[in-house]
Amino acid sequence: MASSNNQLLASLSTKDFGLLEPSLTSVNLGIRKYLERPNKRIEAVYFPDSGFASVVAVQRGKEVEIGLIGREGMTGLPIVLGNHQSPHATYIQAAGNGQCITSTELRKAIQTSPSLRDAFLKYVQAFGVQTSHTAISNAQSRTDIRLARWLLMAHDRMGGDTLPLTHGFLSLMLAVRRPGVTVALNLLRKQKMISYQRGHITIHDRKGMERLAGEAYGIPESEYRRLIG
Repeated sequence: MASSNNQLLASLSTKDFGLLEPSLTSVNLGIRKYLERPNKRIEAVYFPDSGFASVVAVQRGKEVEIGLIGREGMTGLPIVLGNHQSPHATYIQAAGNGQCITSTELRKAIQTSPSLRDAFLKYVQAFGVQTSHTAISNAQSRTDIRLARWLLMAHDRMGGDTLPLTHGFLSLMLAVRRPGVTVALNLLRKQKMISYQRGHITIHDRKGMERLAGEAYGIPESEYRRLIG
């Protein structure tokens, strides 16, 4: 097994990781760093080791998050699928670091190894399940349930209990107005699930949030484990 803080890279066979390793470069992933821009050629693919990126749909100047990518995955899914761009934006929302490879080198590696291609296609499927359940949650769930789900997903990727999140950022991620975010945060705080101060939210009762989120959280995570481990 390959050794990496990125779970997707770590799941690869030694042989497949060896195809990528000479072309991987360590990078800092600063907050708001764009990894992909809408309808622009993807020049590089990122495997976060820490922090996470938001995949954001852009329409008429408005942004709505449709997915999260952290240490469990990778950006550049259109490259895996044989394309070169996406209508979505992908940028860092919680700073960290990771590994980077040019799209050209990733294509070469995938063409060399069917097992490497299949491993990345499994992640494409897992990410697709995540985005579909985000749509379901946004359409059907109360704001406090959506917030609990999102905080659980961020917690999975951060590896710590304190998350660097602002009201404005959560408003964008949940596609609700800032007063709605404040109400939802207060509901979770009154139940002693979280505490928050300017720019930071600390999770105190993860199990309680899982109960609150219910079916809104868990299916994409189970699918990831089934496909990748």
